[in-house]
Amino acid sequence: MTVPAAELVVGEPVIAGVAARAAARVPGVARLEPGVLGLVGQLVRSGRQLWSGQEPAPSAGVRVRRAGGVVDIQINLALSASGNVAEVGRAVQRAVAEAVTEATGAEVDSVRVYVVDIETGRP
Repeated sequence: MTVPAAELVVGEPVIAGVAARAAARVPGVARLEPGVLGLVGQLVRSGRQLWSGQEPAPSAGVRVRRAGGVVDIQINLALSASGNVAEVGRAVQRAVAEAVTEATGAEVDSVRVYVVDIETGRP
């Protein structure tokens, strides 16, 4: 008996959760910043996940867009004062692209990093 081929689709909240965890682990990242639209989206996703009995994935500050077979990821974050913006931004891009591809198999087309704050009092 032949088993029919099944399509596996990894949802955007899963991709966003993987991306958020990868970005937060990069040295120099103080925190992810959701912004107003991100907060609204996070509330909707968290509410939907809680309603269905799932633990919400931590993904504040991350937006995922799927176009065809690839994903585009946007990350808004705050840096610590000790980090070089360009170096930390590139490290976040690499870490997120690698983590998402490894964990989900999704092809990452782009990772856009927006530094929205630098914490001057935090090393």
